[in-house]
Amino acid sequence: MSKVPPKRDFKNVTLFSDDSSENLESNASILKIEKIILPSSQPRRYFSPEAMESLVASIQREGILQPLLVRPIKDKFELVAGERRYRAAHLLSFSEVPVVIRELDDVQAKLISLTENLQREDLNPIEETEGILALLSLKTGLDTENICSWLNRLDHEARGNIKITEDDMSAHNVMGKTILEEIFSCFNLTWQSFLKNRLPLLNLPEKVLEALREGKIEYTKAKAIAKIKPEEKREEFLNQAIEENLSLSQIKERIEALAADKQDGSSPLATPQKEIVDISQRLKKAQLWKKDPKKWRKAQTLLKKLNELLEDGEEEIGLNDSQD
Repeated sequence: MSKVPPKRDFKNVTLFSDDSSENLESNASILKIEKIILPSSQPRRYFSPEAMESLVASIQREGILQPLLVRPIKDKFELVAGERRYRAAHLLSFSEVPVVIRELDDVQAKLISLTENLQREDLNPIEETEGILALLSLKTGLDTENICSWLNRLDHEARGNIKITEDDMSAHNVMGKTILEEIFSCFNLTWQSFLKNRLPLLNLPEKVLEALREGKIEYTKAKAIAKIKPEEKREEFLNQAIEENLSLSQIKERIEALAADKQDGSSPLATPQKEIVDISQRLKKAQLWKKDPKKWRKAQTLLKKLNELLEDGEEEIGLNDSQD
């Protein structure tokens, strides 16, 4: 039996106030469902059919146990929290639902909606990444591009490349690292790992990203499949991996086999020549000897072994040549 992940706890994060996360069941009233409207932008985009089916069955048996949270907008009420319950009520043709009505401004409403979404137990890496970016945007007033730029600046500072001052932070209206660390601690992440491992997921090919968003494949598998080219071969492999529920090791083995079997120069993966050029360029760009001496020492060990391997090969070639 798989272990259910703990519910994320935001109560100690200074970004959130007690009013935004507690007492949602107090002062509940009944509201006609036709009076409820959805906000123009929702943090949640995908709803698992299986999970929705289970929720519908539960509500059909027991009713809606936790009221929806709404806020008044002119003569309507905008949904703030409880979209799955709202959708289930529609599927069951409910005419009324229990609600808690609150006077909330746009920022408060977005904050509560994001908080509810990010505390879900079935949150996938894409939803979590996008949700964290939305939270950071809400707190700083920066768009996604500027948030990514700021995280990169912090990373460069941590590596000793630049120095960020209080004036820089004030000028850019950004949060300090303490608040940043508090937010990421809710997800058992560091901002460094978020920058390195999570943000790149948003740049995955469209079909791979869609499968990951819908929970059809894990992100480690998605990253491996994303390397396959051309697009048609990648999508074919993606569908196969999902249908056969391939493990990560099986995926890597089959990708290697694809590369080995390809003889016409259009390998789905990089050719040996391209791999050599790529690794050389990446080494130069990384500048480990300046930025990360510890990793550079490891790289030097590997380079020494590679050099020894090449020298052995050259000696064998020389010996064969002399015998001709």
